[in-house]
Amino acid sequence: MRAERPLLEHMIGMVNHRGPDAAGFHLSGSVGLAHARLSIIDVGGGHQPMHNEDKTVWITFNGEIFNYVELREDLIRKGHRFQTQSDTEVIVHLYEEKGEDCVQYLNGQWAFAIWDSRSERLFLSRDRVGVRPLFYAKTAEGFVFGSEIKSLLVVPSVHRAIDLEALDELFTFWVTLPPRTIFSDVSELPPGHSLIFHRGDVQIQPYWRLDYNPSSGPKTEEEAREGLLELLLDATRIRLRSDVPVGAYLSGGLDSTVIAALVKKLGTTHLRTFSVAFEDKEFDESSFQNEASSFLKTDHQGVLCASQDIGRVFPDVIWHTEKPVLRTAPAPLFLLSKLVRDQGYKVVLTGEGSDEMLGGYDIFKEAKIRRFWAEYPESKVRPILLRRLYPYMKNLQSQPDAYLRAFFHVRKDDLESPFFSHLPRWDMTSRLKVFFSRETRERVKNSNAMGSIEGQLPSRYRQWDSFSQSQYLEAAYLLPGYILSSQGDRMAMAHSVEGRYPFLDYRVVEFASRLSPKLKMKVLNEKYLLKAAVGNLIPAAIRNRHKQPYRAPDSQSFFVEGKSGKLFEYVEELLAPRAVSGAGVFDSGTVEKLLAKARQGQIVGVKDNMAFVGILSTQLVVDQFIKNFPRSV
Repeated sequence: MRAERPLLEHMIGMVNHRGPDAAGFHLSGSVGLAHARLSIIDVGGGHQPMHNEDKTVWITFNGEIFNYVELREDLIRKGHRFQTQSDTEVIVHLYEEKGEDCVQYLNGQWAFAIWDSRSERLFLSRDRVGVRPLFYAKTAEGFVFGSEIKSLLVVPSVHRAIDLEALDELFTFWVTLPPRTIFSDVSELPPGHSLIFHRGDVQIQPYWRLDYNPSSGPKTEEEAREGLLELLLDATRIRLRSDVPVGAYLSGGLDSTVIAALVKKLGTTHLRTFSVAFEDKEFDESSFQNEASSFLKTDHQGVLCASQDIGRVFPDVIWHTEKPVLRTAPAPLFLLSKLVRDQGYKVVLTGEGSDEMLGGYDIFKEAKIRRFWAEYPESKVRPILLRRLYPYMKNLQSQPDAYLRAFFHVRKDDLESPFFSHLPRWDMTSRLKVFFSRETRERVKNSNAMGSIEGQLPSRYRQWDSFSQSQYLEAAYLLPGYILSSQGDRMAMAHSVEGRYPFLDYRVVEFASRLSPKLKMKVLNEKYLLKAAVGNLIPAAIRNRHKQPYRAPDSQSFFVEGKSGKLFEYVEELLAPRAVSGAGVFDSGTVEKLLAKARQGQIVGVKDNMAFVGILSTQLVVDQFIKNFPRSV
């Protein structure tokens, strides 16, 4: 297949939001590269696709290499000559020096493709933890890739169809398991992997894996505190490298407050911070946001999100997630990135990754409590801990202990499962499949989502302690597949904003993997070591507050008047029996009953809310990417 400029222009035009500052192309026979640029480093000189001196190596690159300054100096000492000040050119020369092993030297977040005309090899790579997305498709006519799926779907040879087995995975784990995506012809390069395409053959290899080995970590708590703080300071320092202003998110929680505090400690006098506030006080954290801003003396601005704002932007949210979601949480972050961009900022530092790496999630507490209860199954006190853990799960509060024991899998057989920590979540999510149509159930009856994920586990997984196993499942799957994707990269880049994550510096990640679980969660005190390390850098009220998971209003968001009244017109259309039957994924009768409950204000539980959002978002995927693609961009 010969590379054609019109097709490249169409493909890159689909992701203009990722890089509205410039577009560039390179065509040579059957090879075509395109780039949409968000200018952050070397604004005037870093145009792409970029090449080496003799134009035998070409790159198109999305992301940032934060240690590019040090790498550049070392490459110059080795005789490499640079034409720009960009981090992109550093990758080119590092590839010349180290070949495909160049990724081992990079500290950053990236998805890039290098065409080496000397060997006629295309080299693709994605960063270690999956901050930046990278998709590909191999068809009878050739090989195509891109940062978003919509760029691939405009290629005529890429068939647009929903992969129902992938949907079965998503309605189990909240994510699809790479390389599978929600589209049957499109694959995702997993985090920490590289791909080589050479003469029609695709080879995929890991270059980095998350591992846990507490015995090799710091010997004392003091050493661990000092080591963590030193690494976080340096991870933050290099993520401030930019030729445009850098802001920060300030949610009111521990993690974003720590990052903002580290920025200030590094000498930044004027820091712009941004946050989401909710009209509904159940979800609002603005008092903590204001306290953190006042303490750190930041120039703070928030966006006030009403529930109907979520319903209003939800179709745009799904256009950018490119897959169904089970919660509305991405929508407020979509509104937040718009505020950031409207204020003239392209870059923000955020606190994502801390919970996964340093032991912050309720699911880690929950697993400890469940194991604690299983030791004394007749205890009347221990079930109370689970009720207190989830005060917003109203249905749980009045349920008898026997129900909780079954719901939370507090059984001897469950204790032996490699997925013990995640069984309640995955079981509850799987119950949403009751809404699948008979045809969908028939198509996925032989799929084995649990078997698929077990087949991907590292060889050392069963040797890890139970806390590390829980962390791995969050860090390897939910983090890249949802937190950094649907809530992260896609919502920020929808408005041309780049998120940077100091907690996900690979040095921090590897340091955290060597920590004792007791330093991460001391009894039920989450992120114990992080709190001890930052000390008085942040307000005591935020350091000592119980973690509040980030949540947003769900089914009530799709009523124009808020909690009751008229549904948004697109919701009525997509959930109407004819539309549901036409899409073929869900059973129109059960969906109609769920819709009736929503109209009557009777959706109060987590399961029904997840079902409503999951069904609606799936219907939007079918409508936007199958029936009416490409929509106007």
